[in-house]
Amino acid sequence: MSRAQILSIADCSSKKIAIWSGAVSAGKTYVSLYAFLFAVLDASTSGRIIIVGKTLETIQTNIFTLLTDPAIFGELTKFVTYTPGAKTARILGRTVHLYGANNAESETKIRGMTVSLAYVDEATILPEGFWDMLMTRLRVKGARCLATTNPDSKNHWLRKKWILQATKKNVIHFSFTMDDNPSLEPDYVRDTKAQFEGLFYQRMIEGKWTNAEGAIYQMWSEDRHLIKHVDLPPIARTLAVGMDYGTTNTTAAVLLGITAEPKPRLVLIDEWGYTAAEHHGETLPDVELARRFREWLHTDHGNSQVSVPTHEFIFLDPSAASMRAQLFSDGTTTWAADNTVLDGIKNVASLLAQDKLIVTDKCTGFLGEVTEYEWDSKASEDGEDKPVKKDDHYCDAVRYAIQSCVGSWQYEIYGLAA
Repeated sequence: MSRAQILSIADCSSKKIAIWSGAVSAGKTYVSLYAFLFAVLDASTSGRIIIVGKTLETIQTNIFTLLTDPAIFGELTKFVTYTPGAKTARILGRTVHLYGANNAESETKIRGMTVSLAYVDEATILPEGFWDMLMTRLRVKGARCLATTNPDSKNHWLRKKWILQATKKNVIHFSFTMDDNPSLEPDYVRDTKAQFEGLFYQRMIEGKWTNAEGAIYQMWSEDRHLIKHVDLPPIARTLAVGMDYGTTNTTAAVLLGITAEPKPRLVLIDEWGYTAAEHHGETLPDVELARRFREWLHTDHGNSQVSVPTHEFIFLDPSAASMRAQLFSDGTTTWAADNTVLDGIKNVASLLAQDKLIVTDKCTGFLGEVTEYEWDSKASEDGEDKPVKKDDHYCDAVRYAIQSCVGSWQYEIYGLAA
């Protein structure tokens, strides 16, 4: 451990609430779990010891895979007994209760409970109401809460109401950068730093709480990212089509490939869309939209020098049930796209930052949106990061395609295991 990590374990007991935040791979979970084990030994028997996460599955993945790994916790793992999916565990001779808190109603799980020690995993993604209820449950002498989180917006409730009011609310906060974790291999640190830029670099590498405001893809450059379709590099695979569906709004689809270059890149090869506003307000029924889409899908997307293989997947807007049914009846198989918005944006931004995503000049819809795609400043004021839902159809389609097949390209692009 680094000096900063060791000191956090030593100092966390000075306050009722200890919060570890910081960069990815900064070691905050590992360090906080050591502090938690010490706290279990001292916890009052007058209340419950609990571990809280978004779901029981995330608790298993984030907490117990570490606590039961001898390579990480050595002999201490002999004193941790846990069955995946169980709602209780035994840690250092004490029964520990596990709670998922994935919605506002989750606070009822602990209402009326007396808690002597709580460990909270990824506090910023828990409902604020659950956190507030948990704080009222720490009512025995010496009761404590230990929490970890990745940083979020500067206006997130955890930062505004607890970290910034640490003295008033009996909180101690530890913030780590990736460089605070000496256990990381230098190559991993270098490669991970290279994946992020701007907002995501500040959060993921520097561990800063930053507002998400302004242009989302600030790293976009026509000089770096835009190519002519006639200069399309050889295509190794056509990974996916991503489609954002609209009735009165635009329906947009993009074709995503991976180049057959010594250092492969992702490429947006072509796009298709229909906008009622561009056709005197005429909306099309699903059967006609699907027909036009399929017609485009089966055209030749290459040029005189480069052929484009058949697509492997079609990822459709998860809310587009009627279009999915129409395409299925037409004999076209689709999959519901991965719509984890921030993860998708992060992946697109990382690819652009490293010049690992290029776009042909046939993708005029995307080119018209990419510089206008911006964060919602009002949502940021409320502690939430989300893009403005306006003129974002092609950007959504790109996000669907890239995020939904990340396992198909990350090894070739970044050298990461799928």
